Amino acid sequence: MRRREFIAFLGGATAAWPLAAGAQQSDQLRRIGYLSSLAETDLDGRTWDSAFRMSLTELGWIEGRNAHVDYRWADGKLDRLRAFATELVGLKPEVIFAVSTPATAAAQAATRMIPTVFAVVSDPIGSKFVASMANPGGNITGFMYIEASMTGKWLELMRQIMPQVARVGMLYNLETAPYARYFLEAFHSAASILSIEAIDAPFHSAADLEPVMAKLAGQPNAGLVVMPDTSTTLHRSTIIALADRYRLLTIYPFRNAVAAGGLISYGANVTETVKAATTYVDRILHGAKPNELPVQLPTKFELYVNLNTAKALGLTMPQSILATADEVIE
Repeated sequence: MRRREFIAFLGGATAAWPLAAGAQQSDQLRRIGYLSSLAETDLDGRTWDSAFRMSLTELGWIEGRNAHVDYRWADGKLDRLRAFATELVGLKPEVIFAVSTPATAAAQAATRMIPTVFAVVSDPIGSKFVASMANPGGNITGFMYIEASMTGKWLELMRQIMPQVARVGMLYNLETAPYARYFLEAFHSAASILSIEAIDAPFHSAADLEPVMAKLAGQPNAGLVVMPDTSTTLHRSTIIALADRYRLLTIYPFRNAVAAGGLISYGANVTETVKAATTYVDRILHGAKPNELPVQLPTKFELYVNLNTAKALGLTMPQSILATADEVIE
């Protein structure tokens, strides 16, 4: 089953994205830095890296022919991320592609001169990466992953699946999600409207996950929303296993969590977001300045459901959700 949801931004600004600019061939290798807070072996890390590589090729940038990409993967370690950012700056790339808020923050700390394009960032203004969406104002621009208002949609989905839901926790690691307040404020506001008790559920390491989730599951009619965050992504398997063990209704921000056994996800198509952000790399290599390129919102949102997990949790997935899902895993 396939459904598509589109949201316009800045009067259709996304229509200006170059679809296939086709970089001119040259004997000169144009150097690009790629900085990710994830691990190279992580499922989402591989998916987003593949989208970046594919988009570069479609735009005419061929590795070893007219482009060279220096890849750095921090595996969730912020000290390593900062060191890699400094290392990349020392290689003098013409542009840095930063995947995630921590990666963008590390790149910003390392250089205010080299153009930087971000992807999978939620709050670029609050994080002080840009002055405004329309006029970034510095050396950084890019494509947001999701807005805080999405928390309301997550709670509405949870209420559809389990009408008696009374309390919901939001899981995050403040160290890798310094933007947490951006989501938490919207989360508490949406929960209040739906008469749901909103519970902050922070953790600091993998060892904290079971106590946090067990405490939440110990109360009746509880659910969990997983914040988009480097740590929740890297600990995806543990979170899914604990949600299964404690029979906890859990909503994830990324599709790969559902493919790995999570119940349901709703969020932007990150592959398309990364590919779109890569077009900004292309435009910068063709002479554009970051402060001339407005920050863009995602345009495609998708719903994924794992019916096997629903059955294991004793949940009956509403037909309204199944009918609008982009994919149902059975």
